[in-house]
Amino acid sequence: MNILMVHPHDLYSNLEPWTNRIKYIAKEFVNRGHRVKLVYFPLWNRPWQDGEPECGEDYEEIAFERKKTAIFQNIRRMTKLAAWCDIVHFQKCFSHACLPSLFAAWLNRKPVHYDWDDWEMQIYNYDSPSRVVGLYLDIMERVLPVMADTVSGASRRLRKLCLEGGVDSERIFDSHVGADLEQFNPAVDGSTIRKRYNIKSPLVLYLGQLHGAQYAEMFIKSARLILDKGVNADFMIVGDGSRFFEFKNLIEELRLGDKIILTGAISHRDIPQYIAACDVAVACFEDNDITRCKSPLKIAEYLASGKAVVASEVGDVPQMIAGCGLLVAPGDIDYFSEAIIRLLRDSKLRQELGQKARERAEEKYNWAVTADNLLSAYRLALGRYKT
Repeated sequence: MNILMVHPHDLYSNLEPWTNRIKYIAKEFVNRGHRVKLVYFPLWNRPWQDGEPECGEDYEEIAFERKKTAIFQNIRRMTKLAAWCDIVHFQKCFSHACLPSLFAAWLNRKPVHYDWDDWEMQIYNYDSPSRVVGLYLDIMERVLPVMADTVSGASRRLRKLCLEGGVDSERIFDSHVGADLEQFNPAVDGSTIRKRYNIKSPLVLYLGQLHGAQYAEMFIKSARLILDKGVNADFMIVGDGSRFFEFKNLIEELRLGDKIILTGAISHRDIPQYIAACDVAVACFEDNDITRCKSPLKIAEYLASGKAVVASEVGDVPQMIAGCGLLVAPGDIDYFSEAIIRLLRDSKLRQELGQKARERAEEKYNWAVTADNLLSAYRLALGRYKT
């Protein structure tokens, strides 16, 4: 099968670290003998090649221009690419990517798959600079699932939104996050990270982007409670974002400067070592429309790494954890800190949960399962289109 995949972000910028998902899925397709061309959109301050493909590891990567004035040029270029493929797969609802994809598919009479991985309207409206853009995202996320031949949702909540929008259940597929089981595994050595940061105590790790609706503040406040109860531990926040200095100030305010390590932006290829260095991995969330729609990537990578996890009971998180970690009511800092303390004090429980976590990743939360689900969606779309 020839698959044209379209992603609206920059595959090579730390400012947009949301591209690992589509790259892993593309590699899984290639491993199954399919041919993939992956279109992406570099940031405006990065050079891009006018129609010259870059050399992907397993597939062809093609950079398109993101500027609004390039929309017609991008439609022409996408139309040529769509003539090659059997199906057009686009991710997210942003116009610079989805509109050329839809036009190209229509002009070439090719089926379309819409991969819905986040409720973008809710994310945008968390701190919305423009009501017009928020309204546009709302309209697109209502229309695109109905327009596409098949649609995949990364969470049960997104599936429900599709059903409420009038999409037939048979056209909706699961595209939850996964982990690379070779890259993330219990055998990865984290000693280099512990030496680099001079970590002598048990380590509790928070992994995630420090943007908008992220909840590292709960992790920071929990660290203060844990230390106040006389528990010996170090803490690490791996990630960067617009709230980095806000969290840094909170750490200073709570007198945690010597106990919480802020790494800043880390290349995704180095993340397995950071997870391997920790004793307890955490994923804390508030309960809102954003978190209810997520299957968090960090949890899949914790599971594959064989780590005991403490996580907030929200959205798809309970389904992902499924007995291989400790769940806490969202926003409950007291119980969250108690769950971390329990794992820090019980090495046998950490080991048992870590083993179950790896089994859970091997069973479901890996990219091979997600790729199989998407291929099933493509086959249905191709069959529907031919009839």
